[in-house]
Amino acid sequence: MAEAVGITAVSKTFGTCRANHNISLSIRKGSIHAIVGENGAGKSTLSKIIYGMYRPSSGELAINGKPVQFTSPRDAINAGIGMVHQHFMLIPTLSVTENIMLGNEQTPLFSFFSQKKAKQGIQQLSELYDIPINPDSLVSSLSVGEEQRVEILKLLYRQADIMILDEPTAVLTPKETIRLFASLRILVGKGKTVILITHKLDEVLDVADMVTVMKKGEVVASVPVRGMTKEQLARMMVGRDVLFQQSNPASTKGKPVLEITNLGFITAKGEQKLHDLSLRICSGEVYGIAGVEGNGQQELLAILWGMQAEHTKLSGEITLHGIEFSSRSPAKIAGMGVSFIPEDRLKHAVITEYTLSENLVFGRHREKIFRKGIGFDKEEIAEYSARMISEYDIRCSDPLHQSLGSLSGGNQQKVVLSRELNRPGISLLVLAQPTRGVDIGAIEMIHKKILDAQQKGMAILLVSSELEEIIALSTRIGCLYNGTIRREFSEKEVIRGRCCEQDFQKEIGISIT
Repeated sequence: MAEAVGITAVSKTFGTCRANHNISLSIRKGSIHAIVGENGAGKSTLSKIIYGMYRPSSGELAINGKPVQFTSPRDAINAGIGMVHQHFMLIPTLSVTENIMLGNEQTPLFSFFSQKKAKQGIQQLSELYDIPINPDSLVSSLSVGEEQRVEILKLLYRQADIMILDEPTAVLTPKETIRLFASLRILVGKGKTVILITHKLDEVLDVADMVTVMKKGEVVASVPVRGMTKEQLARMMVGRDVLFQQSNPASTKGKPVLEITNLGFITAKGEQKLHDLSLRICSGEVYGIAGVEGNGQQELLAILWGMQAEHTKLSGEITLHGIEFSSRSPAKIAGMGVSFIPEDRLKHAVITEYTLSENLVFGRHREKIFRKGIGFDKEEIAEYSARMISEYDIRCSDPLHQSLGSLSGGNQQKVVLSRELNRPGISLLVLAQPTRGVDIGAIEMIHKKILDAQQKGMAILLVSSELEEIIALSTRIGCLYNGTIRREFSEKEVIRGRCCEQDFQKEIGISIT
């Protein structure tokens, strides 16, 4: 089979940091080639080299057998390469057609752009590759799965033959994931090549033809998927056996910490996002919320963190240790003993331009332990940073000077987790998608830290789209559907295995058929 992408002895360095080293790799035309590895293994750097976002420090890149030297993504696009980023590059206020055409209008000088002709072309591609979408829909009205279809159609419209997909299933439901994989098989069946960057090994085994394992910037192995097991891939990635599911311990249940009674929430536009939502979390237990995204999770989290928008209507009662705390500011809520790990760390938890150490002390910078005179105690911050780096296996080179943005997403998540779990006086930990985009070894560590905190008496609210994660970690589980808890699975049902993914899928309104 002909070669779509050929990589020969490619290295990439950023100052003293070696992101890729002497990588040689062949990706066949008409195949799905997965690239896996721990956070910081160099996967993203390699994909950005192929897409023209980075130029290699040394080595050669060939596309369809011809050597190339890309200076920008435009060069890669012209060579038939497209990339769907983990965070979609769409404008919500524009239509599907407008988003697909943006920057690719291709109209002659002094000619008008024909939106009708563009719609026809998009519709033809949609039918040819079985990627259904309404070209007239506003992107703001689409589900996450539909947004992803727009991104793929954007590449097809630009005649991409080689498609790089970065963590494409991170925010998809099981049904949307199955739909995506069906579309990928149609694409490769028509001669397209798909490069799949993912942390989900089950999906690699389901859909990929070949898999390349990377570790510390180098290729460990590149092998056919047929005959491989999840355990073998994990061992190549991490260098040891990985415990895929923590043993869910019995709770150390104590007094109620968080109590929500008949919570209702109406947006400024008059949309009711939550109604009659009630739950209680005690010390020493993990309360998991299972549900398809868009059923009220974001609104509930915003309320608990004091981040709900202006001109909204809130009803019901929320108490922490019996004290009402809804409508308080994030700072005051934190002062009451609440730690929060948000779904989008880049928006709400870190500043990537600041150093790793500075991010580790955000929100704690006024504590006496980190102060010295009118400034900061740099020695104490350095010692604290070193301890967190060791305990949470944060991969970095110089925490006092290295910007957080230079770390992989998984290592950034470890920074947030270590900071929030180690705040003094915390009695409630709110976790939103704590392992999204994190490698399998880091997931094992994060799960262990969550259960350690539970065993020490912390009350934990876990919101996750990963049903396996919810089942593995939770003491009790509430199924969120249309803004309310539709059913709650008791501790006995969870611990004794009386519930399974099919039960939850029924209660949260999804199917995988």
